[in-house]
Amino acid sequence: MTQSLLHRILDPANRADPYPIYEELRRTPVHHEADGPYIVGTYYEIRSLLHDPRISSDARNLASNTADPLAEAPHEEGALPPGFLKLDPPEHDRLRRMTNRPFGPPHSPHRVDGMRPELHDIVAGLIDGIGDPARIDLVDQFSYPFPVTVICRLLGVPRDDEARFHIWADTLAASLDPNPDADSAARSKGAHDARMQLGMYLAGLIEERRKNPGDDMLSQLATAKGEDGPMSTMELLSTAALLLIAGHETTVNLITNGMLTLLRNPDVLQRLRSDPRLAVPIVEELLRFEPPVQLLPQRIPLADIEVRGVTIPKGAPIWLVLASGNRDPRRFTDPDRFDPDRPDIQHLGLGSGIHSCFGAPLARLEAQFALAELARRLENPRLLQDPPPYRQNAVLRGPRHLHIGCDGIRP
Repeated sequence: MTQSLLHRILDPANRADPYPIYEELRRTPVHHEADGPYIVGTYYEIRSLLHDPRISSDARNLASNTADPLAEAPHEEGALPPGFLKLDPPEHDRLRRMTNRPFGPPHSPHRVDGMRPELHDIVAGLIDGIGDPARIDLVDQFSYPFPVTVICRLLGVPRDDEARFHIWADTLAASLDPNPDADSAARSKGAHDARMQLGMYLAGLIEERRKNPGDDMLSQLATAKGEDGPMSTMELLSTAALLLIAGHETTVNLITNGMLTLLRNPDVLQRLRSDPRLAVPIVEELLRFEPPVQLLPQRIPLADIEVRGVTIPKGAPIWLVLASGNRDPRRFTDPDRFDPDRPDIQHLGLGSGIHSCFGAPLARLEAQFALAELARRLENPRLLQDPPPYRQNAVLRGPRHLHIGCDGIRP
């Protein structure tokens, strides 16, 4: 039996190359199947919806009769509440504003840029410790430990606890995958249990930071006394959980997708080796060409809205396929070609509007450091398997492993 377009988007068998399916998706500006979500894959329509105040990110606005495979169970009393990414103004704006005080301008303008020496040292140490250059798993040996180490240091979470929160993070990331064949009840329970365990873990850290604050973000959030006042304990827990998980999950994919793309484009890799400044436009083009977040599920209209002649009813789930919009030929010339010299790369790889990626400055910097140093230090790198095995997740798309070999590692 022929699979529907929705099932083909979600089918893990298509994860290595979903772009032909996205090309088909773009032929219909708003794709809708039976009682499923309304799927939008064209650049200008996605961008417009990301900036539309009638579009909610709060699951409480989802119609009760929805058949969305990502529909969430009602929030339970005592459970960790949603992070600010899943809230609307004014709650979203207040929490994001409070979270930004210890992270970025205007209150902490040097937080990210001041991490440059630390990022360089972490990258250098990981490359030094690779071992056998003939067979490297870039994910396990570099792409995962790098952003995890960075976010732990930024937040003040002990790096030695990584093995504990890795399991919870994997479970919560998997809960984002809208797999219609999965057991939704089991997935909801697993995500709920992971949130509870992560919340209890973070509660202990926060209590310690309140007693003995340091210069890390967790301490500053726990002791904040800005114009918005302090966060409640539950708000602080959900924000800390969001930062810990989102602070590394997407960057792992960005670095891994980036190295895979460079190895498939050896001329660009050689240019980067000769000029590390090229890392800046390379990362921007990667965010367009192979974005780590492929789609944003469960946006919800607060009223009936019309998109390219299609009426989407109030409360219906909308999925915005960012990776499809990034290859829309109406917006980008020759969109299936990786071109770091491309002018005007106003991609959707980090979202847009009020929910644009909170950690974008840090993610960009991490990817730039990572790819520039890998290009400089790995001698004659090559793929040992292409395509590599991919994670099942249709939202957070990236290789589960990336096996590469090289002739040696330069100092």
